[in-house]
Amino acid sequence: MMSTLTRSAQPETRDAALAGALAALGHPARLAILRHLAQHEACCCREVVERIDLAQSTVSQHLKVLVSAGLVLYEPQNRRSRYTVNRPALDRLADQVGTLLIACCAGRQQD
Repeated sequence: MMSTLTRSAQPETRDAALAGALAALGHPARLAILRHLAQHEACCCREVVERIDLAQSTVSQHLKVLVSAGLVLYEPQNRRSRYTVNRPALDRLADQVGTLLIACCAGRQQD
């Protein structure tokens, strides 16, 4: 299921998309993969495997989760499919998380 992190969606839809994106980021390996991808224009799975000490099948599964959440884009290219960070989706995610945290902390006095 692809995430729909949009500002115009209904609150329930936005919350479900936000929860899905955060769940996709909820594994240290996926954070490492995302950081690696962010440093490159595009990478194939093999390039990620060479950088991260995980089996190819494990990296593939983590990439699948990130793609499904809409945080990473997948482009099939013959034998070497390419993965890229979906920067607009990450920008929206950062905005939504920031807005949520500000709303939750509003009116709270500092300790």
